[in-house]
Parts: sequence; C-alpha cells; structure tokens
Amino acid sequence: MKRLIVNADDLGFTAGINRGILEAHERGIVTSTSLMVDRPAAADGAEIARRTPSLSVGLHAVLIHRDELTVTTETCADELERQLSRFERLVGGRPTHVDSHHHTHRDPRIRDVFVAFAERQALPMREHTVRHRADYYGEQAIGVDSLLDILGRLEDGDTELGCHPGYADGLQSRYSAPRERELETLTDPRVRERLGELEIELIGWREL
Repeated sequence: MKRLIVNADDLGFTAGINRGILEAHERGIVTSTSLMVDRPAAADGAEIARRTPSLSVGLHAVLIHRDELTVTTETCADELERQLSRFERLVGGRPTHVDSHHHTHRDPRIRDVFVAFAERQALPMREHTVRHRADYYGEQAIGVDSLLDILGRLEDGDTELGCHPGYADGLQSRYSAPRERELETLTDPRVRERLGELEIELIGWREL
C-alpha cells in the first residue's frame, strides 16, 4: 500500500502564496500545508486553516534568516515553543505536524532539540515520523512529467512530498516564479489520473 501526503510549505508567507496553496488543495493534490506564524500573511493563512478542515495544517518553524541560523542549541527549544503558542492563538487549535523552513531541523546543532520538541508536544515531524521526498523542487523538477516520474518511483508505505505552490504577486525571492509553475503542475488532471493508476492514496498528516 502506498499513501502520499502532499505538503505545501510557506502558508502565511504572502497572500498570493496562501491563495495558490488553497487552490492546489481544492483543485489539485495538495493535502497538507505548513504555516509560517510570523510572516505578513499569517493571519490570512490561519483563516484558511480554520475554514478548510479537509486541509491538514502544521507549524512551519522558521529558525533561519539569510541562510544563517537565528537560534542556538540553548535558545532553539524556547523559540519553537513560542512559534507553537502563536500558531495555536492564530489558528485556534493544534498543528497536525511540524517541519521547518529550509529544512533547518536537519542542522546538527539543533536537530536533537527539534526532535525532542516534537516528541514532547506529540507532533508528527518531517523525516522523523514519515519519510520525506524533496525532489519536487527547482526549475528542472516541477513539470508534469517530472512529477509523474516521482510518483512512479514512490515506495510502499507512507511518504511526504514537499512542494511550494503559490502566486508570485511581485514576491522578490529566488523561488518566486517557479511557484506558479508548481501550482499548474499540482492541479493538472494527468497527475490525479496517474495517482489512481498507481493506486496511491492521498492523505493528510491528520490521517496518519
């Protein structure tokens, strides 16, 4: 049996990204998303979470700025707790899971602290609870053919596929325009058709 979580990172980053994530859920294969609680569109993202119960919504912990960690081994736990508390105030409930912006939970300086936080809070965690596929990212990997190839190589059991759909809306970042191409791919009917052919079940984090 193959079950797939399709998680859209960066809910709350901008209104355009929020809009794209919701569209990728309603018209495409996105089953889950992760909220950045301190970004300008966090309140709008939280509203999407509240009115869309079919969408699993986790905490997208931001512990990095300009490719540098903003926490230490000693301060990481407190910062994670702060962001969790803000998530709960914004959304009015608990996150379905936890992950991190730019995969900073992998950093050996804070990895153990991050895992301990997830276990203490009983939160499923990216790569710790379920294996994660990060190969649907970048200009060469976000077309329909590439996504169909990834699906065809999916292993048995539960897998999370990360993605970053959204509308750029003037966003100035190194990964702005590709978000719209991701959105087009994730909502392409050929993708859902292939999932059926491969007997891959789409689930959210709350279905684990």
